[in-house]
Amino acid sequence: MQNRNLTKYAWLSIAAAVATITLKAVAYFVTGSVGLLSDALESVINLVAAIFALWMLTVASRPADDDHPYGHTKAEYFSGALEGSLIGMAALSIGWAAIQRLMSPQPIENFAEGIAYSVAASLINLVVGQILIYQGRKNRSVTLDADGKHLMADVYTSAGVIVAIIAIYFTGWYILDPILALIVAAHILWSGYGVVKHSTMGLMDTAIEPNELNEVVRILDDYKAKHPIDYHALRTRRSGVRTFITVHILMPDEWTIIRGHDLAHEIEADIVATVPGTVVFTHIEPINDPKSMDDIHIV
Repeated sequence: MQNRNLTKYAWLSIAAAVATITLKAVAYFVTGSVGLLSDALESVINLVAAIFALWMLTVASRPADDDHPYGHTKAEYFSGALEGSLIGMAALSIGWAAIQRLMSPQPIENFAEGIAYSVAASLINLVVGQILIYQGRKNRSVTLDADGKHLMADVYTSAGVIVAIIAIYFTGWYILDPILALIVAAHILWSGYGVVKHSTMGLMDTAIEPNELNEVVRILDDYKAKHPIDYHALRTRRSGVRTFITVHILMPDEWTIIRGHDLAHEIEADIVATVPGTVVFTHIEPINDPKSMDDIHIV
């Protein structure tokens, strides 16, 4: 199964999270910067999310069974929803720590050493994040894509923290440290909202992308132009890495079942070849029967 092959990237994400937590924690302890603390807390969330992503990818790789005839691919959306929720919790924790430090600003110590650890952690997240996003899009994995985007959000956050810490060090404006942490918390919270929204839309059977739908319509129109047929009730939905398409094909009344079935099979094969990872269901109906029009719309 495709999902099982993707678990190696979840393991890569876990390894990256462990490494970045260690480096960022050291950066916080040597500097005492609440801005760097906020960065470290986000990496803890990365680790929890990566572990859950591994679990969901394993579940999603299971084949269809009697209880789940359409497979388990939607399990990936639970990973994205949890990750978004954890991001929100991290943002609240960072905000609380920042408010405490805002009331009592403190100087930053061991500046150069702390920055070095933070930069090393950011480079790890940058490389792994790009790998996860690429593989997520290539394999249509919601889990890997969400995890990769989370890591990239972490990279942007870390870059902002590093620049701000440098400014604080040279200006001596220690109050900027907790203010920076609050900005980071707001950014993380917004990122979490985006991840949850994307996962929720997936659980609600979102249609395929417009460009893919246009390709499906093009194929159906081509067959309609070549044969005395028509079609309606075209419906699509995304379920993790898989796509489901259903369409009713209106065939001439005098055609035999085998002739209609052969053409429907040909149409299905062309759609699958154009939109990989797709399961196509066609329903054959007589073109001149008024009852064929009863099921055009979902009621």
